[in-house]
Amino acid sequence: MDLRRKRLFLSLLCSLALALVVFQTSPTYADEQDPIEIIIQVSPATLNIQNQGEVVTVHTDIAYNLVLGASVFLNNIPIAWWKSDNQGNFVAKFYIQEVKDLVLGLNLALPQEITLTLSGVTKYGENFIGAETITAIDVTPSGTRRK
Repeated sequence: MDLRRKRLFLSLLCSLALALVVFQTSPTYADEQDPIEIIIQVSPATLNIQNQGEVVTVHTDIAYNLVLGASVFLNNIPIAWWKSDNQGNFVAKFYIQEVKDLVLGLNLALPQEITLTLSGVTKYGENFIGAETITAIDVTPSGTRRK
């Protein structure tokens, strides 16, 4: 066998071996197991419906490199963008107007405690979930007029 054919043969053999290792060690997929429980911290912890901010930020204790960012939702609100914090953990950003619309859609008298649940999928097909309760208020900031 010439050198070129030997390299091709070895390459195919390595690919087959790698495929067998991946197949044997592939994770159990999300629908076969309970979700991984994570800790989250929502900011702001008190959501003012009158807030003129742009995002709600959710800090997590799951490693950034484990998360499929586009799979992440907050109470069925799709993620706007994501990043890593300085500890390498996943940070999710959601448009504040969508979160305010969610709260207003509940038709609750404010102030009210609301549980926000972050959910998503890891790069290994495992579901994860975390929840935190925040307070929703409707207070006009001093010095401004209510719309």
